[in-house]
Amino acid sequence: MSERKQQRAPQLRAVQTKAAILRAAAEVFDEFGFSGASISKIMKRADVTQGGMYFHFSSKEELAYAVMVGQGEGLVFPEGEDGLQHLVDITLYLSEELQHNPVLRAGVRLAVEQGEFGLRDDVAYQAWVLEFRQQLRFARAKGELQPDVDDHELAWVLVSSFTGAQLFSQASTGRADLPQRIASLWRYLLPAVATEETRRTMRLTLPPTQRPKEAEPGPEQRG
Repeated sequence: MSERKQQRAPQLRAVQTKAAILRAAAEVFDEFGFSGASISKIMKRADVTQGGMYFHFSSKEELAYAVMVGQGEGLVFPEGEDGLQHLVDITLYLSEELQHNPVLRAGVRLAVEQGEFGLRDDVAYQAWVLEFRQQLRFARAKGELQPDVDDHELAWVLVSSFTGAQLFSQASTGRADLPQRIASLWRYLLPAVATEETRRTMRLTLPPTQRPKEAEPGPEQRG
């Protein structure tokens, strides 16, 4: 083996180990919440040693923060032309991802529970504000928005409303009705923000080809 390959092999293993730890941590936080999770549970789920765990993360709090701020990593948003319809599709896609994606679910849960590990940090929310605002800027350039709509303010309202809707849906149906709740949110919001011409072309459902696929179950979830 060449010297370069010898150097790259440990680096690759380290990257893979860190990814496995983060995935396991997300599953455990999603299942048990911050208070119910433990380093030992995460180590067991990730199948790593104590040394491997603490090489990457020094505490449960550090792990929780990494999962919280990385909640959107790995998502593959629906394809489509940037603008208001694409933003609607993204929110509908997220509503379905929250039904089965443990990384996203854990990140959202930890953003709510972050006071339990000593934080008051809106970085995860601001990341979604930025994502939504980008689509609203495209919508503005295409003439899809009402003249008095402030794209930053609307992005903030959308993130706030989506957050509240998913919490309510989680409490009432385990998020089973979340896509319908997000569609209802848009049904009432669009008349206030979109031009009449744009509203006539909008749809509030994801095409079957754009719907997220359920994640493969982990070893502990299989028969």
